[in-house]
Amino acid sequence: MSRVARKRVEPRKKPRQERSRETVAAILAAAARVFATAGYAGTTTNHIARRAGVSIGSLYEYFPGKDAILVALVERHLDEATRELAAELRSLRAPGVPLAAVVRRLVETMVRLHAQDPGLHRVLFEEAPLPRALRTRVADLERRLAAELVTLLEAHGLARRDADVAARLSVDVLESLTHRMVLHDPAPGADRDEATRRHVGEITALLRRYLEGKIGGEARGHG
Repeated sequence: MSRVARKRVEPRKKPRQERSRETVAAILAAAARVFATAGYAGTTTNHIARRAGVSIGSLYEYFPGKDAILVALVERHLDEATRELAAELRSLRAPGVPLAAVVRRLVETMVRLHAQDPGLHRVLFEEAPLPRALRTRVADLERRLAAELVTLLEAHGLARRDADVAARLSVDVLESLTHRMVLHDPAPGADRDEATRRHVGEITALLRRYLEGKIGGEARGHG
C-alpha cells in the first residue's frame, strides 16, 4: 500500500484523554449504524458526525475519512472474533467433548459472530474496499482456526495425511455457509430462531459427516 493510500485508512491520532475516547467511541458507534443502514456508498462523514452528535471538525481530528472509520470497525470486529473463538477453542480442548459437540459449538459461534450486526457485517466484508493488511488478518484468523481444528481432529482420532486440508476446507465451508445464512437467507420475524436452529443442525451434520469420512475424500479412522 502506498503512503498516500495508507494515510487514507489510518487514524490521524489516538485518543488519550477520557473525553477524547468517548468522542471516538461515539463516532464508531454512529458509523456502525450509518454503514449498516445506508451501505458503504451511501455513507458520508457528515452522516456519521451528525449521528454521533459531534462536529465534522471533531471527526476529522481523529479520522481522515470514512475508510479510516471503516477500518477501525473491522479491526474492532476482528479483535472481538479472535477473543471469542479463542475462548471457545480453549473450552473444546477439554477431554471427553464429543466431535458432534465440537462441530456444533463452532457452528454456533460463527453464527453468533455473523449475527451480532448483520447489516454492518455485510458492509464490512462485501461492500467495503478493505486494505490488504486487513484481508491478510482475516486470512490469518481463518488459518489459526484451521490449525486448532487439526488438533481437535487428532484428539478424536480423525487425523489423516491431509488433515490440514480437511480442516481448512471445513473452515471455508463453515464461514461461507454461516455468512450466507445470517446475511442473505434470514427467516422473517418469529421464524428466525427456528430457522437458525435448523440451519445450525444441517451445517453441523454436513461438517461432521465430512470430518468422519462419510462423504468425500479418503475415510478417516476412529480412535
